[in-house]
Amino acid sequence: MHPQEKGRENMQNKMMKKYFPVFVLPTLLAFTIGFIVPFIMGVYLSFCKFTTVTDAKFVGLQNYVKIFTEDGTFGHALWYTTAFTVVSVVLINVIGFAVALLLTKKIKGTNIFRTVFFMPNLIGGIILGYVWQLLLNGLLLQINKTLTYSSVYGFWGLVILMCWQQIGYMMIIYIAGLNNVSPDLIEAAQIDGATASQILFKIKIPMIMPSVTICTFLTLTNGFKMFDQNLSLTGGDPGKQSQLLALNIYDTFYGRSGPAWKGIGQAKAVVFFVLVVVIALIQLRATSSKEVQA
Repeated sequence: MHPQEKGRENMQNKMMKKYFPVFVLPTLLAFTIGFIVPFIMGVYLSFCKFTTVTDAKFVGLQNYVKIFTEDGTFGHALWYTTAFTVVSVVLINVIGFAVALLLTKKIKGTNIFRTVFFMPNLIGGIILGYVWQLLLNGLLLQINKTLTYSSVYGFWGLVILMCWQQIGYMMIIYIAGLNNVSPDLIEAAQIDGATASQILFKIKIPMIMPSVTICTFLTLTNGFKMFDQNLSLTGGDPGKQSQLLALNIYDTFYGRSGPAWKGIGQAKAVVFFVLVVVIALIQLRATSSKEVQA
C-alpha cells in the first residue's frame, strides 16, 4: 500500500475512534431508556402485585401460577393464537410465493400488479380491521351471522385480513430472491431435460431459502404479535373467545380491576415474550440450515 494511502487510512481510523461515541451514545442511551430499563422493570413487576410501579409488592411466582389456575382465558388465547399463526404463515407464504412466481415471468403490467399487491401493507392495522369488519359482516348478514357470532367466524376473518395485508409484502421479498436465481443455472437444467416442477423444487426453492427464512420469520412473529387488527375486527368477542395473546394480555392488564390482575397481566407478557423468542429462534435455525451455501 502506498504510504500516502496508508496515512489517510490511519487518519480515518483515528477519526472513527474519536467520534464513534458521539454517534453511538445517543442511540445507545435512547435504546437503554426506551427498551432495556422498561424490559427489566417489566420482568420484575411480573413477580409483584401492584397498581403503579411505585407500590409494587413482591409475591414470587404467584402471578405465573395464577395464569394457568385462576385465569382460564390465557390457555384458550394461546391455542387460538397458535392455530391462527400456523394457518396464516402457510397461506401467506404459499400464496405470496405463487404470486411472485407469476410476476417474475415476462408478462406485461407486472410492475402495476406488484404495486397493487403491496399497497395493503401500507394501511394501518386498526383501519384494516374496521374496513374488513364492514365487508365480512355485510357478507355474513346474508346468513344472519356476524364475525362475533362464533370464534370460528372471527378466526377466519382474522386469517383473511392477515393474508390480505401481508401477502404483498412477502411477495416483494420472494420476487427479490427469484430475480437473484442465475438464469444460466435454469438454462442448464432445461438443457439437461429438467421439467418445470423439477426446476422449481430442485433449483428455485433451494436457491431462495434466505427469502423463505425472512418471510417465515416475519409472518410467524407478526401472527403471534397481532393486536390492533384483532382489537378492531372482533374485539375478542364473543366472550373473549376470539382473543389472540396480545389482546388477552392487554385485556388482563387494563380491562380488569385490582392490583392482582396487573401482576398477572405482566407475567403473561413475560411468558408471551419468551414464547415468541423461542419459536422464532427455532424457526430461524430450521430454515437457515436448509439454505444453499454459495
